[in-house]
Amino acid sequence: MLIVDIVKKHEPITSEEIAAKLNITRAALRPDLSILTMAGILEARPRVGYFYAGKTKSLISEKIKSIKVSEIKAVPVVIKEETSVYDAIVTLFLEDVGTLFVVQEDGSLCGVVSRKDLLKIAIGNADIKQVPVSVVMTRMPNLVTVTLEESAYDAARKIVEHQVDALPVIRPKQVDGKQKYEVVGKVTKTTITKLFVELGKD
Repeated sequence: MLIVDIVKKHEPITSEEIAAKLNITRAALRPDLSILTMAGILEARPRVGYFYAGKTKSLISEKIKSIKVSEIKAVPVVIKEETSVYDAIVTLFLEDVGTLFVVQEDGSLCGVVSRKDLLKIAIGNADIKQVPVSVVMTRMPNLVTVTLEESAYDAARKIVEHQVDALPVIRPKQVDGKQKYEVVGKVTKTTITKLFVELGKD
């Protein structure tokens, strides 16, 4: 985890300084810092900065290890791999999501396409009504996924470690004797943040 490594090396360090070292905006960094802080990995001190607190056990981090992904997963937005980039962008805005999960004809997960992927090709010269989303998506087996049985902590850790906005929740299935995966949900940075807020209330 780059963020944790930076904090360990330079603590105390402000969010602005961390963002500068990662060459990203402070706004883009905020969800990751929230997750790391609420999980008890980092400690935030007002007007001082962030410290590494990974050895500290927090009630919230212990609680999220007992909560299963099946309890917090949200409904995924799924498109077919032959869907055009244009239609994918329209779906992204209509559904108000940042990530779309791409499936084959048999419903098996074959890829993930993010807002960033679609933006890259949209600002090029390609005719986005003719280009299928399969051209720009990240394909299996290069996807970071999570299962129903894994914990909310596992999901949060994967989101931070792999620097992704959303994880497909998968369930194995056999198709013509081959091992494939069905998309049964999603876990996003927003999902995890909402969970921390709920746990904080309790």
